[in-house]
Amino acid sequence: MPLSFRSSRAGLLVGLLAWTLAGCSSLDGVTGWFGRSGTPSPAVVPPDTGLPWGTPVGGTLPAKARVEDPAYLIGPEDGLEISVWKEEQLKSTTLVRPDGGISFPLAGDLMVAGRTAAQVRDELVKRLARFVADPEVTVSVVRVSSYRIYVIGRVNRPGDITVGRNIDVLQALSLAGGLTPFAAEDGIQIIRRVDGKPVAIPFDYSRIRKGGDLSQNITLRSGDVLLVP
Repeated sequence: MPLSFRSSRAGLLVGLLAWTLAGCSSLDGVTGWFGRSGTPSPAVVPPDTGLPWGTPVGGTLPAKARVEDPAYLIGPEDGLEISVWKEEQLKSTTLVRPDGGISFPLAGDLMVAGRTAAQVRDELVKRLARFVADPEVTVSVVRVSSYRIYVIGRVNRPGDITVGRNIDVLQALSLAGGLTPFAAEDGIQIIRRVDGKPVAIPFDYSRIRKGGDLSQNITLRSGDVLLVP
């Protein structure tokens, strides 16, 4: 066995041992959000997710849960699946913490909120390069919870909308079942927080329906409230 390969392996094993002994508030070993007993912690893993957070090595997540939009920005409570090719010890499914961070073996804590999966992958490659020669890292968003729009008022299906991609006002109205017959088409507002203060952005659906200005059909941000009077 070449000396360089043995050194790389030895460095990886030493790093893993040190990381495990140091402990981590969010992960135990490399199996995800598990407690010391090896079972999911109910305080961390939502009971209704239906996804195997802390999937053991070799486990997979449902394909339908994956996010295909490469421009999607990760946020708190999103679920990530991270793996390193040919390094079975470095595979984990993890939830993004409320502070926007995650923990991963050897890489430690890193902030992922506001980044794409590709950007998180590049950061992990840099950090793992000290322990693994030319690491090939894969990062997938497998659960979306952070991008959420709220639609209230005179629509057929008011409530919150969670999707794995950015949507505009017309798409949100469509997902909410459209307007009811008594909705004020020219009085719709997007309520958005800017620097901590609510701002009302007008949206005149009647103008768009008649082939008017489409510039008001803006892309919604997570947390926006679409008010239909």
